[in-house]
This record gives sequence, C-alpha cells and structure tokens, in this order.
Amino acid sequence: MELPREVIVGEGTLDLVGEVCKRLGFSKSAFIVSGHKTFEVAGKKIRDILEDSGLEVNEMFVNSPTINEVKNVEKAISETKPQVVLGVGGGTKIDVAKLSSAKCKIPFISVPTTASHDGIASPVASIKGLNKPYSIMAQAPMAIIADTDVIIGADYRFTASGCGDVIAKLTAVKDWKLAHIVKNEYYGEYAASLALMSARLIIKNASLLEPGNVEGLRVLLEALISCGVSMSIAGSSRPCSGAEHLFSHALDIIAPKPAMHGEQCGVGTILAGYLHNINWKRVKRTLALVKAPTTAEELDIAPEYIIEALVKAPSIRPERYTIFNEKNLNYEYAKRVAKFTGVI
Repeated sequence: MELPREVIVGEGTLDLVGEVCKRLGFSKSAFIVSGHKTFEVAGKKIRDILEDSGLEVNEMFVNSPTINEVKNVEKAISETKPQVVLGVGGGTKIDVAKLSSAKCKIPFISVPTTASHDGIASPVASIKGLNKPYSIMAQAPMAIIADTDVIIGADYRFTASGCGDVIAKLTAVKDWKLAHIVKNEYYGEYAASLALMSARLIIKNASLLEPGNVEGLRVLLEALISCGVSMSIAGSSRPCSGAEHLFSHALDIIAPKPAMHGEQCGVGTILAGYLHNINWKRVKRTLALVKAPTTAEELDIAPEYIIEALVKAPSIRPERYTIFNEKNLNYEYAKRVAKFTGVI
C-alpha cells in the first residue's frame, strides 16, 4: 500500500517545495517533468526554489502522454540520476513523470497546475501507445503540493472536468461491488467508502464549484486526492474506475474529437447510473450545477459515437466486470438508454 507522506493544499504552497524535499530527504538533486506553458506557470519557480535550497535541478518538457515520451524521460532520468522527480502540470505531465520515475525506481512528487482528474494523487497513469486505452499501475506520489493560487488561474473547464471524474465514483464503486458478487472479485469496503465520500462531497458542495471560488477548488482538490488514496489502498483503480470510465475510453477511440476525460466520465456516470438504478437525475443536476457537460451536444460529440461507445465499452477491458456486462447492451438498447437519460 503506497500512500503520500505529505499532502499540502492551499494558497502559495509552491513556496514550500524546497522544505518538503528536504524533509523527505531530497537535498542533492531533482528532475522536473513539465510542459512549456506549465513550466512558465509553476515549473520555473520550483526550479529556482530548489536551486536556492542547494539542489542540482534538471528539467525536461513533454507534450503528450505517450509511451515514447515516457521512454525519453526515463532515459534522461537514468542519465542524471536525481533523488526525486517532480511532475509539474496537468494530467499529461504528471502521468509521464509518474510512470517514468516508477520505471527508474525514483520517488515522485506531484505538483498539479489543474484539477481535471484524480491522476494528481493516484498510483495509476494513463499513457497512449500501450495497446490498451486505459490506465496502468505506476506509483503513488510521495508528496502532493497543490497551490490553489496557480490552479485557480487555469481554465475553469479543467475544474468542471475534475468534478465529473469524482462523481464517476458513484458508479465505479457499484461496479466493483457487482464484480465482487458475480465474479467473487476482491472488494475493499474502506477504499470504496473513501471514493464514495469524495463523490458525495462534490454533490454536497456543488454550489461552491464555480470560476474563481477558492473554497470550491479546495473541496475538489481534497476529493481528487482522496480518490487517489482510495486506489492506493485498493491496489488498483477499481474504486474509481468502472463502466463510466470504459465508456470514456471507448469515446477516446471512436470519436474524431474526444472531450476531456472527466467530462466524458461524468456523462458516462449518467448512463451507467441509469443502468444501476441509482439517482442518475441527481448526477445530471450536479454536473449541470458545476457547469460540466451532461449531453452529447455539450461534449461536442455526435450522438452516434455515444451509442457506439456504450456498445464497445465492455470490450475495452474484458476482465473488468461492470453493469455493461450485466445488461448486455446492443445498439438499440444503448440508443434507448442514451435517449431516455437525455444524453442524446
């Protein structure tokens, strides 16, 4: 069970990066994985603080979450041999840093610049080019430093997407319990409860989730971090990823221009929630309240791709039993579900 040793959320927390590294025993060298934009937003400041603290710092920019990027970063880490790797940016940069550092057996610190999904705190990474369109195990961050001053400056769409990814836990946990009943799969009640609590926290505080609201952003960050911890406890993505995530992965393959991960997962939760017979209308109301998409039109994805993704979803990860397997969706059934819920 890998859990973060330090979690720091608040205003101006980037200033603490040097202290955090020293407390964790990293006083000689560090390697920053970032993007060109996120380096300007936060990476440069982190580099300066670490160098002022006496660390030798190297950095590398990445553009996309591909296995080739991971290999390039892995090579650079192997050559520079840092004590710690810092992923500074959104999901792409953090996932590449997470997997490349894990392959090099070097600890990793997560410094998110957006709050778009639970990858900021989870032990799993979503990497393209692996012949499977879903997340793989990497390593949990040793520390998470989330500066609300930085994240609040990002496009609010990222925050709305993060809400969709947290709300997805309502159906993910249902699917995990279903797999336990039908397939005798391991089910961990504590990990499941932590994931569910995070989703309920967003539903309860949905009115706070709006552009520029720091209190709402803190709620979301704490929920995302709790989701990441629940996966670390479970030893898999099970408490946080079910039918709604398979639907999102299918859209990534089928749709010419997919939406953001959390946005698609939110819509997938409406559909899977209907099939699970939970209160999917409340899910839809919450997503609308936080300004996340609830329809194919709002995702900017044609209705036929929504239906195709529902049908294709079970084949994305055949070993992962979900409500989609239970209902045995064909094209007509999927179309009825999508229409009844108002997604199309």
